[in-house]
Amino acid sequence: MADKSFARSVRERILETFTRSDALVSVAVVFLGFLAGTVLILAVGRNPMDMYFSLVQVVSGWYIRWDAAKEAWITRFNGRYIGEWIVMSMPLILCGLSMAFAARTGLFNIGAEGQYIVGLTTAQFFAFYAPHLPGVHWALAVLAAVAAGAVWGGLVGFLKARFNVSEVVATIMMNYIAYYMSRYFTMRIPGANTYQTPPFPPTSRLSSPFLESITNGSRLNYGLYLTVAALVFFWIVMGKTRLGYSLRATGLNKEAARYGGINVNAQVTTAMAISGGFAGLGGAVVSLGVFSAGRVLAVQDGYGFDGIAVALVGNSTAWGTAVAGLLFGMLKSAQPLMQSRQIPKEITSIIMGLVVVFISLRAGVRIIMDWQMKERARKEKSEKSEKKEQVAI
Repeated sequence: MADKSFARSVRERILETFTRSDALVSVAVVFLGFLAGTVLILAVGRNPMDMYFSLVQVVSGWYIRWDAAKEAWITRFNGRYIGEWIVMSMPLILCGLSMAFAARTGLFNIGAEGQYIVGLTTAQFFAFYAPHLPGVHWALAVLAAVAAGAVWGGLVGFLKARFNVSEVVATIMMNYIAYYMSRYFTMRIPGANTYQTPPFPPTSRLSSPFLESITNGSRLNYGLYLTVAALVFFWIVMGKTRLGYSLRATGLNKEAARYGGINVNAQVTTAMAISGGFAGLGGAVVSLGVFSAGRVLAVQDGYGFDGIAVALVGNSTAWGTAVAGLLFGMLKSAQPLMQSRQIPKEITSIIMGLVVVFISLRAGVRIIMDWQMKERARKEKSEKSEKKEQVAI
């Protein structure tokens, strides 16, 4: 009986340690997501190794295939795959930072998509109408995109702080406002049609000949440096500054923060503004770095919504979000390669969805564990009371 009690106690402690570690949970849910994807590929009669070969090719640049006729492995390297993987990951990381920054302040920013679109549209307008000065032109466009995203997000923060409007509802509505406004105004750029604008001036592009050359002509651009700078900014502000302390205190307990002299309303507005700035930067990186002309959006790109999943898997930290963004970017970049190997492209979306579902279960597991611990403590207390009564008798 004592051995069973000891074993149960050890299991509970291990499970508690595991669920309390955000990093371990993230690794576990990613493993479970890939495990589920492997089972699904087997269920449709395909070879799961083809999926993993595609993922390795995206991350390393090495093409690996078994040639049955020659009975040998065929390998060749192309750095373009690595560049395109990073290009796909950059907006995911930036929109993930948008969601993560708001989450650390106790807010749920589901409007990163709208803030991304506002940033993208503003960058496109500045690409055509700002002074065409080398080095200055694209910098002005990027700064304008960040400012536009900050204003779009800050407006939601103001409504939340001033009138207690739910940021979830407000951001969902503003996503659609941003989308249709983008279509309306972009089509009024001279020479634009229902699909795209004329080509951008060369001085507005984020193209980097050096990054393109080392990745064999990929679309990797200066957005890489901007994304790294955004990660460092998030890490410093949230973890090393007074502003970050105030934001985190507000997220943990608004009433306690207010009692401690923190202007909670100002922190909410500030958090949403900075959050929107990250997503706006993501829009600029995509519009000026990936495409040679402005786009009239036919549908929402979805980076803002994927950013929610990235932030959840990354535990709303700077470097965790970066790793999660690279993971999701890897899955998205590998889709065409999987299709060429007869793996359904939907597998990657299923894996991403399952990862989010699994990580959401962590809260449920913690609730169950807390309930079990309380029940165990109550039973132990009851047993001790009964023993005392028996001794007294």
